[in-house]
Amino acid sequence: MKNYINDTTVTEAIILAGGLGTRLQAAIPGLPKCMAPVNGQPFLAYIMFYLQQQGIHRFIFSLGYMHEMVEEFLHHQLPQKNYQAIVENNPLGTGGAIKLACGKATGSNVIVVNGDTLFNVNLPALSMFHVSNKAECTVALKPMKDVDRYGVVEINKDASILSFKEKQYYASALINGGLYALNVAAFLSKPLPEKFSFEKNYLEAYYNTTAMYGQVQDEYFIDIGIPEDYNRAQEELKYLFT
Repeated sequence: MKNYINDTTVTEAIILAGGLGTRLQAAIPGLPKCMAPVNGQPFLAYIMFYLQQQGIHRFIFSLGYMHEMVEEFLHHQLPQKNYQAIVENNPLGTGGAIKLACGKATGSNVIVVNGDTLFNVNLPALSMFHVSNKAECTVALKPMKDVDRYGVVEINKDASILSFKEKQYYASALINGGLYALNVAAFLSKPLPEKFSFEKNYLEAYYNTTAMYGQVQDEYFIDIGIPEDYNRAQEELKYLFT
């Protein structure tokens, strides 16, 4: 695993770990998606290890489905208690979950990741790009071929967001990797409801009127949301962290 830590690294991350994982339930019955076992460890452990290698030392977990199981894991995994766990009593959508978690952030900017996706980006480079552009949100973009499962993002020459496109087939495209650098105060200043989609009601609604950028990083990416990719993770993650 690449280690890029330097003084510009954002040190706080929000992990969205409240998902049920409907498409994955046949493979992981009775488990929240982030706790899906990969080579004997919850997938969440791989995400946390990656973030720690990148200089993250404080975590905010947004929890929902079977949150007690995740909290028990965190209690043992992070004995230094450098985290907060926020439980949604009712599902708030990705946007509502991020908004709630941002209320607990201590820094000006946070990294936001999904609990079912590992995108091995250079976080200090993303953070430096984000801050130097005075961005409200910077989306980590992954070049991919034969795309039909993910939303596609187009960027201008200065890397500002040009458009978000619906899921459909593309021979090659930049996908939204589900990893963001986010300016907390600017995001919280938006007139957003308690429950909303981060992708639809924030990214797609505000990219034309706010400082929103995309940074392309062609690094390892896996989303365990479907059984095929969950099975692939069993093999690939053996070597990624050795």
